[in-house]
Amino acid sequence: MNRDKTAGMNASFLKGGNDCGDTPPRRHTILRYAAVLLSAGIILFSAGFLLFASWVETVEPALSRHAEGMIALTGGADRITDAVDLFARGHADRLLITGVNQNITRTEISKLFPKFRELVDCCVDLGYDALNTAGNADEARRWVEQRHIGKSLIVVTSNYHMPRALAEMSRALPDRELIPFPVVALRMKDSIWWRNPHVARIMATEYVKYLVAVTRLHLASLRGWTGRQATPTALSRTNWS
Repeated sequence: MNRDKTAGMNASFLKGGNDCGDTPPRRHTILRYAAVLLSAGIILFSAGFLLFASWVETVEPALSRHAEGMIALTGGADRITDAVDLFARGHADRLLITGVNQNITRTEISKLFPKFRELVDCCVDLGYDALNTAGNADEARRWVEQRHIGKSLIVVTSNYHMPRALAEMSRALPDRELIPFPVVALRMKDSIWWRNPHVARIMATEYVKYLVAVTRLHLASLRGWTGRQATPTALSRTNWS
C-alpha cells in the first residue's frame, strides 16, 4: 500500500473522521429532541389552561341540593356572605368557615349577620389553622371527623379557585361527595377573561397552582394515603369556637 495513502488514513482515524459526513452530530440531535419536547410541553400546557378556563363558571348556579356539611373558604369577596346565606336557607346542617383570621371572633361574625345571629352561634364553626388551600382541606378533614359529618359537603369558594379547592378537598376527603358552589365576583360575571388583563393574570396564576394541587392529589393516591387519619396534635390545636 502506498505510504502516503496509509498516513492519510491514519490521520483520518486520529481526527475521528468517518465516511458518513452527512450524519448530524449527536449534540444537534439532542437539541432537536429537546426543542420538540419543549414545543409539545407548551402545547399541552396551553391546551390544559384553555380547558381549565372553560371549567371556571361565570354565572353562579342555582343550588338545589342539601348536604350534611358546608365548607366556606376565606380569601375572596362574597364567599362568606354567600355561604351564610345558603346555610340560612337550609342547604346544610352545619357550616365550617376555614382559614379565619386569628383576630376574628364568633361575636364579630355574628355582628356581620345580625339576622342570622342564633344560627351562627349554634351551627357555624370557625377554623383558624389553615394558611392556604391545602391547609383548608386538612382543616376541613379534621372538622368532618370531629363533627361526624356525613357523606356530602357543599364547598363554597370563588369560581376561579374552585378547581384547585376541589382537588385539595378530594385529596383530604376522598370518601365524601363534594358539591361545588362557585362564587362569581362582579368583575368576572359574564366576562371574557382574555379581554381583561387582571382576570387573565388571576386565571393563569390559579392554573399553575391547580397543577400543583392535582400533582399532590395523584401523589397521595399513589402512596395509598386516604387523608382520613389526623394526628392527635393536629386535633388538639383545632378550636371550633
